[in-house]
Amino acid sequence: MTDKLQASLSNDTPTALWGDEAILSTTELGFVIHGAFKKSEQLELIQTCARKIQSFGVNNIKLAGPWSVEQQWAFYQGFTTAKLKQDVEWTAVGAPILQDYKTVYDWAKLLINLPPQDIYPLSLAEQVQSFISLLAPDYVSSEILVGDELLEHGWVGTHTVGRASVKPPVMLILDYNPTGNDNAPIDYALVGKGITFDSGGYSLKSSEGMLSMKCDMGGAATVAGALALAILQGSSKRIKLILCCAENLVAGNAVKLGDIITYKNGTTVEVVNTDAEGRLVLADGLILATELGAKHIIDAATLTGAASVALGRDYNALFALDKQMLKRAIDVAEECNEGVWPLPLEKFHRDRCPSPYAETANSRAVKGGGTGGASNAAGFLSRFVNEEGTGWLHIDLAAAFNQADTQLYAAGATGVGIRTIANLIV
Repeated sequence: MTDKLQASLSNDTPTALWGDEAILSTTELGFVIHGAFKKSEQLELIQTCARKIQSFGVNNIKLAGPWSVEQQWAFYQGFTTAKLKQDVEWTAVGAPILQDYKTVYDWAKLLINLPPQDIYPLSLAEQVQSFISLLAPDYVSSEILVGDELLEHGWVGTHTVGRASVKPPVMLILDYNPTGNDNAPIDYALVGKGITFDSGGYSLKSSEGMLSMKCDMGGAATVAGALALAILQGSSKRIKLILCCAENLVAGNAVKLGDIITYKNGTTVEVVNTDAEGRLVLADGLILATELGAKHIIDAATLTGAASVALGRDYNALFALDKQMLKRAIDVAEECNEGVWPLPLEKFHRDRCPSPYAETANSRAVKGGGTGGASNAAGFLSRFVNEEGTGWLHIDLAAAFNQADTQLYAAGATGVGIRTIANLIV
């Protein structure tokens, strides 16, 4: 016996009590999700129903009857909230992999949802370091560069963005190497934007725009979660994780508009918008990944409002000069039932943010970066990988966070993107 309410699936017509268009009904045991759903709509409808069930104040559910792994995971995504007080009892089908998903997603979403007083550059790096090391203690090594140590190694972008905070900027460099060979090639480098709070700097955000900026380290949490999930799925590949972490604040020593940064690869960048800071820190990570000779590089970041304007909060934006890499990412995301959509990226996008004083500016000096802002940001990043962009994928995480409840998700982090990246690198 269990005192949990049950949720089951049925192809029967819903009862009249819930109306002709209803897909959810109740029984003495709990809830029934109805409908001979089209496959393309089924998971969305299940997730919508799970969100509705939880909104009734239900926090404990047992899934009863036949459910696929994807159906159960869709239910869990809709059922959980930022407070993580919900519990779902899986069916026997796929329970181990679902538990792995739950472990990783709960951890990554918790990091993103933490208030900025609790998550800052060093604490983010240390929490990621600890979590991943526990998953594979024999195969993980890491180092954390703090404050002026970044300058000693040439990571000027991360230091420049974070130097105005009393919490120093850091870079986490973590090596997952199950080969046992210190000279083994690096199959993937994962680079994450770890801006633990973004005020906009001197290009100050509004209060409304700043409120959700604890989520600006969503890229770091997403790639870290992806590596964790790949490890749990038994990845035998060598993978580097590089997190570029900083708080973007205002102080007397903050980066100013018109300042010029000279990167380790020689690229000079005029800062025309201090709120376009994510690309400034990611540049360091991309340079390092390229120096290390990684065969493939994937970066993830809550990078531009332009991606959200283009795609809403249902899709992450994908960019790549390597069209084979792009196609593979689209195919993998579809297999994982995660929304992605490719946006344009060509070599000419590198030159869409011109500067009379440096090789490029970090944005355009107009509100929101002007037209094509997401593509221009990706073009900026392409300067810091190999010339042709071979093996490089950039993900702009438009779907990673919602400030308020939606039909599919409770307010807060969604974790969308973790499974896609994990399945790309496993």
